[in-house]
Amino acid sequence: MAVLALIPAAGIGRRMGADVSKQFLTLAGRPILAHTLDIFQSSSLVDAIILVVPRQEQDLCRRQVLASGRYSKLRPLVDGGAERQDSVRNGLRASGAAADDIVLIHDGVRPLFDPGHLPELIDAAETTGAAVLGVPVKDTVKRVAAGRVTETPPRSDLWLTQTPQAFPFAVIAEAHEKALTEGFAGTDDASLVERLGRPVAMVEGDYRNLKITTPEDLLVAEALMDRGGNRP
Repeated sequence: MAVLALIPAAGIGRRMGADVSKQFLTLAGRPILAHTLDIFQSSSLVDAIILVVPRQEQDLCRRQVLASGRYSKLRPLVDGGAERQDSVRNGLRASGAAADDIVLIHDGVRPLFDPGHLPELIDAAETTGAAVLGVPVKDTVKRVAAGRVTETPPRSDLWLTQTPQAFPFAVIAEAHEKALTEGFAGTDDASLVERLGRPVAMVEGDYRNLKITTPEDLLVAEALMDRGGNRP
């Protein structure tokens, strides 16, 4: 069994308001994407990295992120799709993975993931057939329709889902192909597996594993790195 890290890095980042895609913005002196790749390059549990980047940004990626030559696990770049789900599917199709290989799908703009969670996440994916990383919500959540609160779900039942999300290749490939055939767009990869009627395990992560989507997120990430928050 091999473990592959599949990293979609094809987001435009409209909310960031920058001239370049958010994965190429600088964090602690290096592109955000470089910090993310470092995590999986450094992990002894990961055998290969599949990076999905829009074709028009691949030269930029090679110059700004990959020129150091430090990513020996990296496979040839895969073209991104119109949406994240399309990019992940492209990466799965290009992976050459065996049915029981474990695929870790991780956002390219989550550079503060602690790889110490990988053993439990991989084990849960092997045991359950799918596993996601997440943290309990801190705030009360309201369901709202037409500007009015309709429900207050019990906070103890609610988790914020993060990445990596881990799956045997056969499971996640089937889920993506079925979603494509049926025209279903999910908010994350686990939601596609849930549609197959398969169980998904939740593995508790930590709150530092934020996804950088706004200028405020970038400031928080900088502060966390200043305090030793990056642990590739």
